[in-house]
Amino acid sequence: MSAGAPLVVKLGGSTAHAMPDAWWDDLAAHAADRPLILVHGWSKPLRQLRPQYALPSAVLRDRYGNQSRWTTPEVIADIKTVSRTLAGQVGALLDGRGIGHTHVFGSDGLVAAGAGERWWWQGKQLVELDNLVGPITTVTPGAVTPPRPGHCHVVTPLALDPAGREVNTDADRAAAAVAGAFGSPALVLVTDVDHLLIDGRPVARIGAGAAADFRDRGATGGMRKKLRAAGEALDRGVDKVVIGSAPVSELLAERVGTVLTRSGRKEQVSWRHLEFS
Repeated sequence: MSAGAPLVVKLGGSTAHAMPDAWWDDLAAHAADRPLILVHGWSKPLRQLRPQYALPSAVLRDRYGNQSRWTTPEVIADIKTVSRTLAGQVGALLDGRGIGHTHVFGSDGLVAAGAGERWWWQGKQLVELDNLVGPITTVTPGAVTPPRPGHCHVVTPLALDPAGREVNTDADRAAAAVAGAFGSPALVLVTDVDHLLIDGRPVARIGAGAAADFRDRGATGGMRKKLRAAGEALDRGVDKVVIGSAPVSELLAERVGTVLTRSGRKEQVSWRHLEFS
């Protein structure tokens, strides 16, 4: 990987506090040699902040079956609150290992979003809601100081919509867009699972076509979002996406986790189910 191209790592909100010291040592070693952009999630700390965020009613499903957090201005404010704390904790872990950091809200000019979906299911009815979410349309690398070795940009994946409002975006898909915009050859999606499974067997490598085929055949929840994010990253020029819970060095070396690549878009794979282990 060129020292000029940043490594982009997405760290789930549920995993930020779960990674051992050795994991952070490994990440800091990467950041010492090449630029690092770390995009973080916030679901777990947000649920811990206010119990109502853990209720089923806090999640909406649109007419296409996609799920999203019901986001109001108050939710945006709470996301920013927990993100400042999380970014400070991540920054302290990196600073203690000799890596500087800058906390960046995507809505400060880095990330732009399109108009969001307005029709959502509530019970058995589709209702119109002003849900502050939106699909990412543009990432502007020039909005932040150029990434450099020895420094990490910690990115909170909020965005500005066409009306200039701060909106919520999916962190996995935001990381994919950031990786594409910054020309990263690899995106690492760090999660609390080891790899994908097909029919109970670990999947070490899979082409984008096979992954997209399954995603469209009924993948749900976090799995569906990660598969979509991986496909979008590959479409944006990223060479490979790795999903897993191991140190970044192990994932990039393809010794563990699941690697998704652009090859095999037309391949046909027969399976009963695909899941995360």
